[in-house]
Amino acid sequence: MEYVKLGNSDLTVSRFCVGCMSFGDPASKMHAWTLNPAESEAIVKHALDLGINFFDTANVYSAGTSEEYLGRAIRQNIARDQVVLASKVYFNDGHLSKAAIQREIDGTLRRLGTDYLDLYIIHRFDYDTPAEETMEALHDLVKAGKVRSLGASAMYGYQIADLQLVARDNGWTPFVSMQNHYSLIYREDERELIPICRRQNVALTPYSPLAAGRLSRLEWKADTKRSQTDKTAVSKYDSTQETDYQVVLRVHEVAERHSASMTQIALAWQFSKGIASPIIGATKAAYFDDAAGALNVKLTDEDIAALEELYTPHKIVGAL
Repeated sequence: MEYVKLGNSDLTVSRFCVGCMSFGDPASKMHAWTLNPAESEAIVKHALDLGINFFDTANVYSAGTSEEYLGRAIRQNIARDQVVLASKVYFNDGHLSKAAIQREIDGTLRRLGTDYLDLYIIHRFDYDTPAEETMEALHDLVKAGKVRSLGASAMYGYQIADLQLVARDNGWTPFVSMQNHYSLIYREDERELIPICRRQNVALTPYSPLAAGRLSRLEWKADTKRSQTDKTAVSKYDSTQETDYQVVLRVHEVAERHSASMTQIALAWQFSKGIASPIIGATKAAYFDDAAGALNVKLTDEDIAALEELYTPHKIVGAL
């Protein structure tokens, strides 16, 4: 496994992050395909065996049970200070108000069974709360020792730029990472968000780097419970299937030339774009073995040009 510093923080993270949206109680009615505690622990344990130390969840994933299952698995398999735990706040009462942030961090820490979070991420931009209120509340968590570093997710470039200015002007803690929607079939953030993050040394940790599996296989939909029931993925990708599938075919062509899997090519492309740690959500431990092989794939300039050639602009999906 390879490791990298997360932006301007003192966090050292693996080049892959385990996305824990696949952990949780299906009775929460968020997703029907989530894993039970034992299955979640198997994923965590295998990731740890591969040297992956970075885990991402959120307060709303399966009504908090994702955090519970992750925390349990970590406690049973590794010392707390050997992993980097990230969770998120926004899709809750009060969004990013001071009261909501103070309430939600305590719930997250309780469910994870830890007294601090390595990375606290705002899940979206809050149009209803003054930026000063949000950034001061987050800074207070850092001062209190409940949070080590701050991250943001899925927003427009001007929004993170404005929030960073508020933090700078008031001497508050800035963001060190951006968890944005980014893959070979969704590259809209290349316009503004990614250049802003690079200029500020904000590390990129994209979600859906494989477009919910669509970049990892020739079939647009797989015969799995997730593929059959994941309405979120359908809303993100299926309306542009006709044009995006041409990119999928190109990924397959490049994979054939490298004797690599499509997953490895799609992730190797992410690394070629300067991504710190793409988030891999998986329901089978073996998927992480496949992903780890991306570190051994070296794409040429010609490969990258071929992979990017057929992209067509998309409507914004992710930022509110």
